[in-house]
Amino acid sequence: MRIVGRADCRTVGLAILIVVLGCRGSRPSSGPATIPGDQGERVMVEVLNASGKPGLARTATRVLREAGVDVVFYGNAPASLGTLDSTRILVRRGPASIGERVRQALRTGTILLQRDSTRLLDASVLLGADFAPPRSEFHP
Repeated sequence: MRIVGRADCRTVGLAILIVVLGCRGSRPSSGPATIPGDQGERVMVEVLNASGKPGLARTATRVLREAGVDVVFYGNAPASLGTLDSTRILVRRGPASIGERVRQALRTGTILLQRDSTRLLDASVLLGADFAPPRSEFHP
């Protein structure tokens, strides 16, 4: 049987404190995270990168989620679509105000009504080369 001394308890306690402090995350101190649907109606979108710039769909997903938009899928747009110069927000179901909410979060985009209830989402975002994420909020 081993007897644990005070020095051992302090070491263990310090290790636990370091782990707890390290697990707090690195969220900006701008306030609590926004939960989709907590500030109005829930908006579900897909984000497709049609800009030709790698990683843009993931960045736009972060921007939209910070604004309380529920991104259910992100990835590359089909090659048949080609490369777009400007961002398009295709409203699939619901009012056109859904597109405006997405446009405000992205700070760019043209809203088009393209109804398609088979997609089971409110809007599709086709990111063009004009999408420029806020640099201060993200790091590499």
